[in-house]
Amino acid sequence: MRWDGQKIGADEGALPGLELPGLVRTVRTPEFSGVTFHEVRARSALSRVPDASQVPFRWTVNPMRGCLHRCVYCFARGTHRYLELDAGRDFDTQIVVKTNVAEVLRTEVARDSWGREHVALGTNTDPYQRAEGRYRLMPGVIEALAGSGTPLSILTKGTLLRRDLPLLQEAAQDVPVSLAVSIAVLDDELQQSLEPGTPTARARLDLVRAVRDAGLPVHVMVAPVLPWLTDSTEHLDRLLAALARAGAQRATVLPLHLRPGAREWFLAWLDRERPELVAGYRRVYGDGSYAHRDYRAWLAARVAPLLARHALDRHRPEEGGVRWSPRASRAHAAAAEVQPSLF
Repeated sequence: MRWDGQKIGADEGALPGLELPGLVRTVRTPEFSGVTFHEVRARSALSRVPDASQVPFRWTVNPMRGCLHRCVYCFARGTHRYLELDAGRDFDTQIVVKTNVAEVLRTEVARDSWGREHVALGTNTDPYQRAEGRYRLMPGVIEALAGSGTPLSILTKGTLLRRDLPLLQEAAQDVPVSLAVSIAVLDDELQQSLEPGTPTARARLDLVRAVRDAGLPVHVMVAPVLPWLTDSTEHLDRLLAALARAGAQRATVLPLHLRPGAREWFLAWLDRERPELVAGYRRVYGDGSYAHRDYRAWLAARVAPLLARHALDRHRPEEGGVRWSPRASRAHAAAAEVQPSLF
């Protein structure tokens, strides 16, 4: 494996045969059946985003690699291949945990060279996946960032975020704090098939309410939108109405993208669960990772008036993201009525 480096330290729970820089132990526990945790001592916590990226931040922290949410479409699946693990089942069950992430982060953000730039969490794997209940890494991460005067944002599907709302309230008194919840599928059966390790949409809507009750801003990522499965006007309108009732201040709607690793795993799910849609997805995505530009334009046109109807198109400049202007909405309105013939 590419995990060349330090040998596994002696530990009763260790599984022999794996090597990984900083590895302390590899364990299994009955409360996480079928899951293996690889606990490591990380050398760094802050990860710099490549300058070519268009995201509105340059630094991230990822306390874990791999994710128990098991979303079949997860764009981060391919990153497990760097560990010479597969992007399918291994991504769901072989979880690398940076047990000292808060300690290392405190050292990094205390340096004179640290510019206190915005740090984003949840950009690769979810920091509030179920394993966070076991390891409790996020309180230390939040305290390290806020204590150093570093703005932070969190994106999650995990209702475990509720546990840290008092801490985030305190942090928001010192630094800008931005919270986002991912909710893309209202149908429970479809949601559990696509995201079998995640809380239900209803539970995540309750999380949105809890964030607002705590006096914190909350943005919802309606992503990914899946062609023919969740892109109807009826579904999007119901979903956005539910978000507005829950107190969301803004929503961003993005179509599915299929990076290598995620592409193979999702298409296998599609072939198994909805084989009649496989040909259509191949037309929309071809051999690439992103939906055809005509589909993206069609979805944007469909979504813009719905966002406006539910007052979810408001935008705060410091939060980044896509802003829909009235002119753009009118320009695409006609196209929203009928899905392009290409699809």
